[in-house]
Formats: sequence, C-alpha cells, structure tokens
Amino acid sequence: MNLTQSFRLALKSLATSKMRALLTMLGIIIGVAAVIVITSLGNGMQQMMHDQYDKLGANLIQVSIYGLGAGNSRSVEPDDMYELASQYPNYLSGVTPSVMAQAVVRVGSEEYEKTSISGVSEDYLGMSGQTMAQGRYLSYVDVDRAKNVCVIGAYLSQEAFGGGGVGETITLSGVPYTVVGVVSPLASQMNQGGQDDSIYIPYTSAMRLSNTAMVSGYIFTCPGKDSAPTAKAIIENRLYETFQSSDYYFVMTSAEMMDAMNTMMSTMMVVLVAIAAISLLVGGIGIMNIMLVSVTERTREIGIRKSLGAKRANIRSQFIIEAGTTSAIGGIIGILLGVGLAGAVGALITSSSGTPFTAIPAADSVLTAFGVSVGIGVFFGYMPANKAAKLNPIDALRYE
Repeated sequence: MNLTQSFRLALKSLATSKMRALLTMLGIIIGVAAVIVITSLGNGMQQMMHDQYDKLGANLIQVSIYGLGAGNSRSVEPDDMYELASQYPNYLSGVTPSVMAQAVVRVGSEEYEKTSISGVSEDYLGMSGQTMAQGRYLSYVDVDRAKNVCVIGAYLSQEAFGGGGVGETITLSGVPYTVVGVVSPLASQMNQGGQDDSIYIPYTSAMRLSNTAMVSGYIFTCPGKDSAPTAKAIIENRLYETFQSSDYYFVMTSAEMMDAMNTMMSTMMVVLVAIAAISLLVGGIGIMNIMLVSVTERTREIGIRKSLGAKRANIRSQFIIEAGTTSAIGGIIGILLGVGLAGAVGALITSSSGTPFTAIPAADSVLTAFGVSVGIGVFFGYMPANKAAKLNPIDALRYE
C-alpha cells in the first residue's frame, strides 16, 4: 500500500466516525488556535508600540531624578538642564522639565477622572510634534510666572466644550485655569483616558499644584537617532558630576525604551505560548487513546491484511499516517479558528480603546503551529501503530 492509498484510507476512517474524529482533534484545535491568537496579538501589540514610537520620535531622551544626592545637598535645577542643552547644541536640540500632577479635574459640575495633567515648558509643543488646533500654546511668560493657564487635548475639548474651549475655565483641585489653546488630535479615535484626554500646564504651576519644590523629570531631544547615545552620555556625565552616584537618576532613550518593551513582550509571549502548548500535549494524548481503540476495533482487519502479505512496516505506516492526518486536519481547523479569533479580538481592542490595533498572524508562527500539530500526531500515534504492527496474524484473525 503506497502513501496515497494510506492517506485515502485515513480520511475514510475519519469520515466513518465524524464526531469521534472531531472530539479527538479538539485538543489540537484549541492548542493551535491559542498559539495563533497569542502570537498574532503579540505581533500586533509590538507593531502598535513601534507606530507610537515613530510618532513620539526616535530622538527623545527621558530623564528621571529620584531625589537629592548624597547628604541631601545635591540637586539639579531646570536652569542647569537648559544650560547643558545650550552647551551641546549639536547633540541636545531641546529640553523641557516634565511634572506629572495629580488633581481633580472639573468643568462646571462635571468631573473628568481619567484626564492626565502634564506640567511642561513652552518648548514641549515642538519637541512632541504636536500642532495647535485652536488658540496658542504655553508661553515663556506663562512658565516664568507660573500662570494658571492650560492647553487641552482634543477629547477634553469635544466632551467639555463641544469642540471649543479657548477662553473657558477648568478647575484643578478647586484652582481655576484658563484654557488658552487646544492641540490637534493625536489618535485616530478619541476616547476617555487616551492621548487626547489631557491637560498641559506650565511646569511651575504643576509644581505648585503638586506641592513639590523639585522637578523630578526632564525630556530631552537630540537631532537624530544616531546622536542619541552620545546625547545620553552627556546627560549622564552632567548628572554624575552633581550626584556623585548613578543611584539618584535614570536616563533612557526612546530606542532603549522600545527595546525594553520588545523584550518584555517577547518574554510574555513565550510564557503564554508555553501554557497554550499544554493543550497540544493533551490533544496528542487524546489521539493516542483513540488510535489504541482503533487498533483494538480493527484487529481482525489487521490479521486479514497480514495474512495477505502485508508487512509490519505497512501496518505501522497506515496507523501513523492516520494519526498524522487527524492532527493535521485539527491543526488546519485550529489555524483558521485562531486567525478568526485574533481578528475579532483586534477589532474589539480598536473599538474599545480608540487606538487602531491589528492582529498580525505571522507566517512562521502558522507554519510552526501546523508542523508541531502534525508532529504531535505522529509522535503519539507511533505506539498504537507499533502495537498494531506487532500483532500475530493468527491471534488477530481469531480476535472477537
């Protein structure tokens, strides 16, 4: 019996007991579908992060300062960072203090719980690549005098002021702030708590609002991605001169942030895929059990074939091909199911978050999942096939 005949016989055997075949494949289907969904969503998440990274710019450098230095006598002021940027214009093209403030945001009697409040300088607009939709951005005078003025995001403008807002008043923890401008939308879909649900105030006002005397964050820009490592080294050297220890600050470029996120995502995907692979193992055990039952049910058939001259290799290959065919069909169904579920979950994430998200089934993941499913069927099908091949033809013919 050649390979084609064995394959046709395997399909015929599956067709005679469709429900049993489907239940046999179930573990393989679930395992393969889970692997496809996880890898597709992971690839989509990484692509979304890369898109956000491109929007933010590959030339950003984040600086975090944890507190005062040794003896609580060493500190860095905004003027020090401005002076550093002016000393190295070829490597540091811009800088802004960054203060995240916590406050209750109200417009009239309406409270906006998820709106973010960022304290920045007048240079942040150009550094972030944002554009103004209405009014003006923060000015040097606003920052220098710690004025109670703010620039709002497109979501807050739409929800609170019907698309306007310039000249209106927002209260932050009871303190009135006058809206002087509205920035253009950053995301394709505006939603609560998203990028467009934001307020920008002078960092000096944010320090007063947060009751802090020290700026703990700075954002630098460099002329290009290639100059980022040198720019980072310049900043670190300057901070080390002040603190005399690297324990009091942390400097990270956009590229390093993206690498860290990719590493974290890859690790998480490996763990989740390993968990999903347990279903494949269960599916393989199910195939082995059903094949053992099949061998028992077809004992007389095996005896007849052996009495007609079939060799052990012929019997063994027939049952192995049948097990591999079962797992292969289950793998194909699992791939189709996984791709469909991944697309549905991606659409759900897009509709709920407002951020475009596309699940990306990778060809290597699909081929690997299919190959593993077939391999598991062949591996777990070998023992029943070998048992069938070793049957004594006389005993098999006499089996009832």
